[in-house]
Amino acid sequence: MDWNIVEGNWKQFKGKVKEQWGKITDDHLDEIAGKRDQLAGKIQESYGINKDEAEKQIKAFEERHRDG
Repeated sequence: MDWNIVEGNWKQFKGKVKEQWGKITDDHLDEIAGKRDQLAGKIQESYGINKDEAEKQIKAFEERHRDG
């Protein structure tokens, strides 16, 4: 998944991110604005997990949504 495309189409991806990580608020999604590192940080913060686990979850998300 190309995160430049995600950033450019963040409005479409916000719903997918919200489905995956429901604890992330709309305000957080606006703050993240498609930036992968910010998403990882919010996942860590919201779910109390470490960076490696957040990265693993994002990679799985990327695999599921790699075709758009």
